[in-house]
Amino acid sequence: MRGLLITFEGVEGSGKTTQALRLVEYLKGYEFPVVFSREPGGTQIGERIREILLDPESKGMHRLTELFLYLASRNQHTREKILPALKSGSIVVLDRYADSSVAYQGYGRELGEKLVSRLNKLATAGLRPDLTIVIDLPVAVGQQRKAGGSPDRLEQELIEFHERVRTGYLKLARRAAGRCKLVNGDQPEDQVALRIRELVEDFLIRKGVIKK
Repeated sequence: MRGLLITFEGVEGSGKTTQALRLVEYLKGYEFPVVFSREPGGTQIGERIREILLDPESKGMHRLTELFLYLASRNQHTREKILPALKSGSIVVLDRYADSSVAYQGYGRELGEKLVSRLNKLATAGLRPDLTIVIDLPVAVGQQRKAGGSPDRLEQELIEFHERVRTGYLKLARRAAGRCKLVNGDQPEDQVALRIRELVEDFLIRKGVIKK
């Protein structure tokens, strides 16, 4: 039996990494085989690409170069780690996947959703998430949460860029409402976690993985 792919998406500061890790621990309570990973990264090659992408010293990077680097990391990640894990029957939980490029490069960099989606299909070998949790948050709130740290190259972008990214995520969530579940991230962490748990439980029940 093929495993299941659950992805987390959201703007900077949305709390998606924290919530993805909380879900992993929750799923382990069911004694499911669970694999957690992130993008860009997830493999030795991908992590090296991640360093280039997020390094503030890479600020002169062309937007197409950026897209191709994300796709290169994703292709390696998909083929080396994600597909084998799914083949073994594991539930794979990802902190970002293909939808990130649609939002960040398609909308944020204004390369267009069609171009990014077409290239994504090649990079992912046609793999699509079974469930995507989109944690929505006003950009200003996310920036406040990240204040005081050392911002990476993308976090240093102008607020207009991040607003376009958020718009992209909201459009994706509306258009793919069957797969993408929108969660309000502007509330206490435990409340967000509870809502995500409810959505995932409902998904697993519909898939016949767990019973009511």
